[in-house]
Amino acid sequence: MTAGLPLSKSVCAILLALLALVWFSALDYRKLVKPDEGRYAEIAREMAQSGDWVTPRLNGIKYFEKPPLQYWMTAVAFRAFGENEWTARLWTGITGFAGVLLAAFTASRLFGPTAGMLAATVLAGSLWWVLMGHINTLDMGFAFFLQASLAGFLIAQTAGKKSLRERNAMLFAWAAAALAVLSKGLAGLVLPGMVLVAYCLLQHEWRLLARLHLVGGITLFLAVTVPWFAAVQMANPEFARFFFIHEHFERFMSTGHGRTQAFWYYLPVLALATLPWTGMALHACIRAWREHSGNDFNPHRFLLLWVLLIFLFFSASGSKLPSYILPVLPAISILLGDWLARITPRAMAWHAGLVAVLALVAVIAAPIIAIERGSDVPGEMHAQYAKWLIAAVSVLFAGSLASIWYLRNGRRFAAIMATGFAALIAWETALQGHETLGRSNSAYYIAEQIKPLLRPGVPFYSVGTYEQTLPFYLDRTVTLVDYRDEFAFGIDQEPGLAIPDLQAFKARWMADSEAFAMASPDSFKMLVANGFPMREVARDPQRIIVAKP
Repeated sequence: MTAGLPLSKSVCAILLALLALVWFSALDYRKLVKPDEGRYAEIAREMAQSGDWVTPRLNGIKYFEKPPLQYWMTAVAFRAFGENEWTARLWTGITGFAGVLLAAFTASRLFGPTAGMLAATVLAGSLWWVLMGHINTLDMGFAFFLQASLAGFLIAQTAGKKSLRERNAMLFAWAAAALAVLSKGLAGLVLPGMVLVAYCLLQHEWRLLARLHLVGGITLFLAVTVPWFAAVQMANPEFARFFFIHEHFERFMSTGHGRTQAFWYYLPVLALATLPWTGMALHACIRAWREHSGNDFNPHRFLLLWVLLIFLFFSASGSKLPSYILPVLPAISILLGDWLARITPRAMAWHAGLVAVLALVAVIAAPIIAIERGSDVPGEMHAQYAKWLIAAVSVLFAGSLASIWYLRNGRRFAAIMATGFAALIAWETALQGHETLGRSNSAYYIAEQIKPLLRPGVPFYSVGTYEQTLPFYLDRTVTLVDYRDEFAFGIDQEPGLAIPDLQAFKARWMADSEAFAMASPDSFKMLVANGFPMREVARDPQRIIVAKP
């Protein structure tokens, strides 16, 4: 157990308030971008407006790829506070911030208050946790409830056997696992179960299973998860096969989603995700296996197995995205919080110096981004974003220098805090600067141009493409033309909600007295070649909107 917290309660409260201010004030600066932010905001918008809390729909079409917990929470936020970027990202922001607090609580219970404060500092400054805590995807909510399940289990196993604290902590773990399932699917149960079995095998601690409170836990788990699954299946008989077979087993094994990567893909991703703590995190994880708690249960080894097995699980998947690795970060932060509470100033100085060197290299390299050119994002946008990146890594460089200065004066705790807060500000700056690319990644700007022209009830078609953020900013759905992609299953169930090809679309277009259509530049050329009567009303680097004369 480490020593008491080296800061007063009032100073901790001020730091927490500052963290909350930085964390939540930045949620609405940027417009929603494609694909995930637009997709998940739109599903929640349609749910809030229709009042159908059972069947998720995207652009009016059944969408069963993920469970509904985040849709529910965002729809509630829309009804309470209005439909905007802040409310669209609120659930992600809340769960990300709560994850920081939970890391502090868990590490404090396991290793002492100093480790708790440092674990929170590590997680609040970790690149991936900051970014995903401010982007509207399902990954942060899923990672938080997995973290909550982990925290409940760890606290239960370090409590007295058959005590009230053990029971309550285990029931909390079961409830959190259920909410993880409602956030993103069966992985919410599979991942914790996989780590538990591996730990029992390696430690020969099968008696641990007797402390899981299986009867009460399973009952609670089913009480939380079954109602929606039963309701959606009764309303949509096609749900079970698609959700459980296609979205879980087939998707895990398949490489058909365009997300195929090498097995080692997550090695550089994890190194990037844990910045600026990467070197320290590796050191802490290596030491974790040798740590002994003096009790039957070894939390260090369990946390290390959590990191390794989840890393290997997603590495083995045929479908990989950088955000999938997010659930390992809270475990790393807890291990690192314990290690940093005991690190020598000399070792910390080496790590701070390395961060300073990397930040300085990044300051020099950031302008190279301005050289990038592409049809999707004009070069001048990259040049503007490069300025934000230079500012971001300059903050990180300054924080590293401050950390080194504190260490020279024997203030190890202040040095760690300086690194963490500098990293948080740096990552927030880089993220907010992404708005300079907004006209290529968001339909907000083009939607604002055509809103005055678009009267209620006038048909709006999306030809050969689907812009994820457009329906949210138009506050209405569009009719898909010659486009299936992620809508294929829903269109098969309700084919009347889409137009299958250009020939059928032309007949509809000619029959309309008034209509609008959006197309990519290539699809626009096809419309011109097929003799569609139309006039251009708006354009941006990726989209062209036309109206029927």
